[in-house]
Amino acid sequence: MRLCTVSPSVALVLSLTLKVASLAMDSLCRGVFAGNSRELSIRSCFPSLFQAEQTHRSILLGLLLGAGRGPQPDSALIRQARAERWSQWSLREGLETLPQALNTHLTSRGVSVLRGQPVCGLSLEAEGCWKVSLGDSNLEADHIISAIPASVLSKLLPAEAAPLARALSTITAVSVAVVNLQYRGGRLPVQGFGHLVPSSEDPGILGIVYDSVAFPEQDGSPPGLRVTVMLGGSWLRTLEARGSVLSQELFQKEAEKAAATQLGLKEPPSHCLVHLHKNCIPQYTLGHWQKLESATQFLAAQKLPLTLAGASYEGVAVNDCIESGRQAAARVLGTEPNS
Repeated sequence: MRLCTVSPSVALVLSLTLKVASLAMDSLCRGVFAGNSRELSIRSCFPSLFQAEQTHRSILLGLLLGAGRGPQPDSALIRQARAERWSQWSLREGLETLPQALNTHLTSRGVSVLRGQPVCGLSLEAEGCWKVSLGDSNLEADHIISAIPASVLSKLLPAEAAPLARALSTITAVSVAVVNLQYRGGRLPVQGFGHLVPSSEDPGILGIVYDSVAFPEQDGSPPGLRVTVMLGGSWLRTLEARGSVLSQELFQKEAEKAAATQLGLKEPPSHCLVHLHKNCIPQYTLGHWQKLESATQFLAAQKLPLTLAGASYEGVAVNDCIESGRQAAARVLGTEPNS
């Protein structure tokens, strides 16, 4: 029998590495993607971390030295945010005003925006144009920019794009329940933006946002403490697989229990809003970047007038989706740098 011994320093490093993986990375993956850190791709989910590790063989060292940071965007608003050290921001009337402003901007310039007309299918015409089926009507397009979920687009593509459809169908998404709670007279034991919860501590709760700390002016009159509890991950996927009833009562009960045990908010909330967002966050699992590369090569080889944009591909945050749309439009218009 051979015995292998490990020095105390190596054992400490291994222990710390396991702690980082099971607590920090697990919580980060759940907070951003509501996903399992053992299934997600760090290259696709956190490209700056991946690049830092590739450059310096250490994520922490790479981040300290600034590796993984690409060209930083610049604008008057960005400069103001940096000068005033904004940590977070919102819009006065809520984020809904962003798509409303976009709609107003586009329609004022003669762009037709169709609402309530889901796409039923896509087909290629002999001239190389698209025919878009809208149920009881059709329209033609020289080029399509698709920002719908990849799995949905895969069902709409024609037979000529079967290889692309197969690749897109493997980009899945998970559901998240968002519970907004308000407490009259409640107080938080800590200050900050909020906290994430590792799966080892609670498989159902992803994290809690302290809304009253971020935007106290929205607490109402008389003011009440507001928090947002997010639920999902493997717990919600298991419930869905079992065919369990995903009721508002279930989510509210779990959210109130988390607020009580983690923040000491034991009194019943004065107000509660529950929303279940089905398949709302795409999962960039191992090999995701290869799927994107395959899709790009297929579109180029077949010369299909189709551009992919949105959360299914390279970033699930609002700013990622905005940048994805900007780049898609630039590619179609031929206004990309170095084009």
